[in-house]
Amino acid sequence: MRLSPLLPALLPLLLAGCTSETASYTIDDNQHALIVRVDQDYFWSKRAALRLIVSRMPDCQRQMELGEVRLPGMEIELFDSGNGTYTLRADDEAWLVETRGCSELEAPDADAVTGQAIGVFRFDADKKLVFVPPEE
Repeated sequence: MRLSPLLPALLPLLLAGCTSETASYTIDDNQHALIVRVDQDYFWSKRAALRLIVSRMPDCQRQMELGEVRLPGMEIELFDSGNGTYTLRADDEAWLVETRGCSELEAPDADAVTGQAIGVFRFDADKKLVFVPPEE
């Protein structure tokens, strides 16, 4: 079986619309952070894999697979739930993590999330994932 010589030239076009972006929220210093990663495998997909990296160096660092999010208009809200715990919410999903041991806890229902709103992870006009604090 012989492949077309055009195939290598077309491969970048197939991957051109894919997204692999990260944005972080620094908690106390650059050694303590929540990092959101969004990976879209195919440019035609309307959903992307969502991962969270909880980092409190040198004690712990852990990556968590949170599932998938809808890309058009994606916003992941971040709440400080107290005592080193943080809640993320996107659409009808919520995730609760604690940074003392970098672990995921049982999350409340998305409509029952409490805590102080810290900001939102979203895509900016340049299609870069950014963390946006609440407007004062």
